[in-house]
Amino acid sequence: MDTLKVSVGDSIKIGTRTQKDPIENDSIKNDSVPEKAPVLLDLVKYKSKDYVKISQRTKKIYLYNEAELYYQDTELKAGIIILDYEKNEVYAGRLKDTAGVYSQAPYFKQGASIVEPDSIRFNFDTEKALIWNSRTEQNGTKIAGELTKKENDSVVFIRNAKFTTSKDLDNPEYYFLARKIKLVPNKKIVSGFTNMYIADVPTPIGIPFAYFPLTDDRASGFIFPTFGENNSRGYFFQNGGYYFAISDYFDLALLGDYYTNGSYAFRGETNYALRYRFRGNLSFRFEALINSQRGFPDYSKSNIYNIRWTHTQDQKANPNSRFSASVNLGSSQFYQASINQLNTPNFLNNTLNSSVSYSRTFPEYPSVNVSVTATHQQNTNTESINLTLPTLQASMERIYPFAKRDGTKKGIIQNINFQYNLRGENRITTTDSLFLKREMFDDAKIGMRHSIPINTNFKLFDYLSVSLGGNFDEIWTLRTTNRTDAVENPEDPTTQIDSEKQTVNGFDSFRQYNFSANLGTTIYGTFNFGEDKQIQAIRHTLRPSISYSYNPAFDQYYDTYIVDADGGTTEDYTRFEDGLFGTPSRTFASSIGINVANTVEAKVRPRDSTAEKAEKVMLLNSFNFSTTYNIAADSLPWNPIRMTGSTQILNKKMNINFGATFDPYAIDNSGRRINKFNINNGGSLFRMTSANMNLNYSFSSKSLEGKTDNGNIDNTRSGGRDDDLFGKAQDFSDSSSPFGTDEEDDEEKEDVEAYRAKIPWDLRLAYSVTYSNNNRQNEISNNSLMFSGNIELTPQWKVGVSSGYDFKNKGFTYTQMRFERDLKSWRINFNWVPFSTRASWYFFIGIKASVLQDIKWEKRSEPDRSL
Repeated sequence: MDTLKVSVGDSIKIGTRTQKDPIENDSIKNDSVPEKAPVLLDLVKYKSKDYVKISQRTKKIYLYNEAELYYQDTELKAGIIILDYEKNEVYAGRLKDTAGVYSQAPYFKQGASIVEPDSIRFNFDTEKALIWNSRTEQNGTKIAGELTKKENDSVVFIRNAKFTTSKDLDNPEYYFLARKIKLVPNKKIVSGFTNMYIADVPTPIGIPFAYFPLTDDRASGFIFPTFGENNSRGYFFQNGGYYFAISDYFDLALLGDYYTNGSYAFRGETNYALRYRFRGNLSFRFEALINSQRGFPDYSKSNIYNIRWTHTQDQKANPNSRFSASVNLGSSQFYQASINQLNTPNFLNNTLNSSVSYSRTFPEYPSVNVSVTATHQQNTNTESINLTLPTLQASMERIYPFAKRDGTKKGIIQNINFQYNLRGENRITTTDSLFLKREMFDDAKIGMRHSIPINTNFKLFDYLSVSLGGNFDEIWTLRTTNRTDAVENPEDPTTQIDSEKQTVNGFDSFRQYNFSANLGTTIYGTFNFGEDKQIQAIRHTLRPSISYSYNPAFDQYYDTYIVDADGGTTEDYTRFEDGLFGTPSRTFASSIGINVANTVEAKVRPRDSTAEKAEKVMLLNSFNFSTTYNIAADSLPWNPIRMTGSTQILNKKMNINFGATFDPYAIDNSGRRINKFNINNGGSLFRMTSANMNLNYSFSSKSLEGKTDNGNIDNTRSGGRDDDLFGKAQDFSDSSSPFGTDEEDDEEKEDVEAYRAKIPWDLRLAYSVTYSNNNRQNEISNNSLMFSGNIELTPQWKVGVSSGYDFKNKGFTYTQMRFERDLKSWRINFNWVPFSTRASWYFFIGIKASVLQDIKWEKRSEPDRSL
């Protein structure tokens, strides 16, 4: 054999001359036959650990042990590599030791495509290849083939191929075995007869052919529905439809539900975004519900709907203008009557709120801010709806007429300032049955308020802060009220024609003003216990203030009408009594307000002995008392004292808010306040009329370790709370996994030994108690506890519960139990609402990978209709 030994790590360029031709005048040089193109068009780089052998006779290069070969965009590593540079073919295989064990399997990379077979044969000219026992990955899908034939860069044929999303391709939890496969890298997989294997055991689940898209880009396609049965509505499917990947800026999903008794639902959702400009989502839900069967006495039909829209603008888009939207409106009974599983935890919602606003700032001095807002408040219990369509607001920045614009302001004169505020509304009050109908506009109220506040402040004796102010308001309205006098009936003198309330359309206005003054200071008190004590000092901050307000009476806007023509009984009224911004002040008021604010904090010796400074701990965030005394009142001049406070304990994880009202006056047998102090009526100094306390506690194993716990809660998208105290609103059929992606699992999940010492968990508590004693009833009107918690028993098991207990009515509130199981490539979810009108359960098992998300099995029990 003719061989040429070269050093390891050499390179060779074949098919081109490496030195100048010595025959300058050879006639062959000018031959008409074109020169043949070189066999290899680029430099071939190669190396191996043991030896490199080049055979001139066979035109082959042999590389042995940890061999590597590089040519253009092709990279090949194997135990042995043989390059035939005459045929432009390369062969790579494994090494076999004396014990018969194979090692150094080939690694073949061409462009972005990677294959790890037992052996490979590849032609550089045609780019065709034969690959034995290949392993490759396409967009998260792993494929192992017995024999692979690579036609070119875009088409690959595989025989007896296994494809799975399992991490362990050698021992997968499941795989699909296809006898023949056509693979277009990064585009699609088309297979012949395919059936599923679980733990190498064949299952009867099979299909004659299959198509799997392989792309990182969003693609349009069908959304497989969820099937089930409902006792009152029959068999059904939910959340099936089509997804439209319209562009990079927005998409559209059209989903539908259908029940065999004729009930159906429709849902459209779209997400849109423009980088550095805005983003948002819009959804519309409609359900046509049929109860019972036609001909039965309880048969009924109803339509419910819900519209949700959120829009946020990037702050960089325009610093002087902003548009935002947060809309949640629809039928008052939507969440209570909805038959879609996604809305189950939201049926306790009793309010719907919406706001769409646009604001713009004109920065020139004096700057002006203008905003237009449309709002919506809906009570789902009373079915009342309040709308403002729209609200116009404008405000001008404060102007200091006696001071330089950029200078320091000192004294009472230089601190004099004023501004101008405008607020106009078109307010509509209607009901659910009249919403979006012409009648809802009949009683609309339109008005506008112009307000000019004037203020100044200064220091008195260096310790007292004094502020003086006044406010002028002018109210415009387009609708006023007129009342006619009651008169004797000319046809029957024993009766009378009652007074009538009439609406007068047309512009009208009134003006009013008031004055106020405030005097306050801050007092600090520190109690030192010594630096050797655990509590070194306690600091008490006291902020007392006293205020005076003066509100004159505007009697010129009031008239008198006759109520009883016989007795001559009259009553006063104002034509602005149904206005948007209240009525002119009729009662002269001159009152003094007293407020005392307290905060208490402690200086605690640090736990770390190396720390230089002591820790500051807030004992009371606030502890306030307030009341007013009306100088002009003939009786009952003192208003009840209101006490409020808040604090945080347990390393700031528990928030406590409390309050109480104390009345100095006594009450009579009917519960009305009388002009007599309670202590003079045989009682205590103050009579506590009400009290309340709220506790919120939220913590987790991550927070105890100083880590951030973001959770997996997304109830707000379906119109629910931003926590899971009412349960989680989740459709398990969507592609998002509660366990996160496989990459997140690798980063976050600890090994089993660590789990024995640290089990992740989270807990949320909300406790509320209210005491009422306005009429000596001395009762607890509300006393309830709500809680929600989740615990990961193992890296694959997670359980959770959301519930509560009403101590007043002695019963559990809405309860949801959750069970989640991570099966590596699969996941199992089970939600159970054991009681209440929403009693139901939902079981799901499916593949986690989005490319195979439609391979699933679901079973659910819908809540039955309550009679």
